[in-house]
Amino acid sequence: MLQRIALFLLLVSSPLLAWAEAGPAIQALNLTTHWVGYLAIAIFSLAYLLAMTEEVTELNKSKPMVLAASLIWAFIAAIYVGGGMGEQAGHAFRACLEGYAELFLFIMVSMAYLNAMEDRGVFDNLRTWLLSKGFSYRKLFWITGVMSFFMSSICNNLTTALLMGAVIVAMGKDNRRFVTLACINVVVATNAGGSFSPFGDITTLLVWQSGVVPFIDFYSLFIPAVINFALPAAIMHFWIPNQHPAAVCKAPEMKRGALTMILLFLLTIVTAVCFEHFLKLPPAAGMLAGLTYLKFLGYYLQKTEDKQNTAHFADDYTLLNVDISDINPPHRFDVFKSIAALEWDTLLFFYGVMVSVGGLSFIGYLTMASDMLYVGIDPTIANILVGMLSAFIDNGTIMFAVLTMHPDISQGQWLLVTLTTGVGGSLLAIGSAAGVGLMGQVKGIYTFSAHLKWMPVIMLGYFGSIATHFAMNGHYF
Repeated sequence: MLQRIALFLLLVSSPLLAWAEAGPAIQALNLTTHWVGYLAIAIFSLAYLLAMTEEVTELNKSKPMVLAASLIWAFIAAIYVGGGMGEQAGHAFRACLEGYAELFLFIMVSMAYLNAMEDRGVFDNLRTWLLSKGFSYRKLFWITGVMSFFMSSICNNLTTALLMGAVIVAMGKDNRRFVTLACINVVVATNAGGSFSPFGDITTLLVWQSGVVPFIDFYSLFIPAVINFALPAAIMHFWIPNQHPAAVCKAPEMKRGALTMILLFLLTIVTAVCFEHFLKLPPAAGMLAGLTYLKFLGYYLQKTEDKQNTAHFADDYTLLNVDISDINPPHRFDVFKSIAALEWDTLLFFYGVMVSVGGLSFIGYLTMASDMLYVGIDPTIANILVGMLSAFIDNGTIMFAVLTMHPDISQGQWLLVTLTTGVGGSLLAIGSAAGVGLMGQVKGIYTFSAHLKWMPVIMLGYFGSIATHFAMNGHYF
């Protein structure tokens, strides 16, 4: 019984890159019935439970997961060293670490750009611009949904959802129904938008970097993703109040370099794609090349801002007869501050989960799980069920488990599981980072129960997108 529960938890609880088959072939021992295997399952389950209850325990989710990863591999290594096979355990761990390093560097560059754009006022400008136009609630419902859909294909879904959530709360502070439905719409839209772009969501990023689906083929999921978002939105539209909220002031101007920064971010994504497609290098290598674009822009902004700020700064204090030699100049843009502002707890949590699941896979549990899920069951049914499981725990988690199992399925089925895990997290508020983030941001209005009431409507979009995928992409099967 414990083993079956553990296998279920394993299927629904691990994010990020499948550990690559790097270096010499590794002959792994089957430890699934060994005491180390059972202990590893218990450690992982307890750590993930603590991570899931972070808001209750106030214990950062990275702490138990990094400790679990360390303990699991320590026990594995002890068994292998005792059998004179220590090098094999070391190779397996380094393969896990290599996979995580590639994903970490990719996300690091993406987050650095987003933090830099926030520093330049890009997101504040967008939010205030929307608030200044005096849109009706129904128009704002569609605008925030469509913007979330397309923004999440480039930015991560949590950033997109929080940005749109701030707009929704500001515009609908006097109308709880609008706020609730608009937040549900944003969650569905961000998850759908991220499902067709290789860098739009952790799910698609995992699939792209694993190499099972070519870059261009992800966009065959665009129309199914549109159906997933538009079908529930079209139904919810009629429950949105047909009223106009009060408009606000004019949007503030963005700081110097903001538009250039946006263009460089897009160029960075193009660079990553070219590195992977033409040079056969990891996308992370292209992203790091793109980071230098931002650093050179930062250098230019520092040099030009230093001259302008120092002149104004000196003039202001000279008028007051103040000695400025011991006074720091005004704040200036610094790329490394954008990097320092990364969500390190989340990145370390990813490390803990990826390395832990790599250990459980090395023990042999994911082979068992793959046999249970994909042997004897039609892969279409299996992939639909996998998508539904992502409604309970993070969708990137499940995709990592599937990639680690690496079932023998067609490219059409790989696209299907990419779609279902990407959009399946919309079925419940806790199924994606976007939903969890909005519940924290819009406490008391957008809640788990409020989202649950609209699950049948969201489910229509879920199955509608699957049917559209089969109708449009049958040649992949």
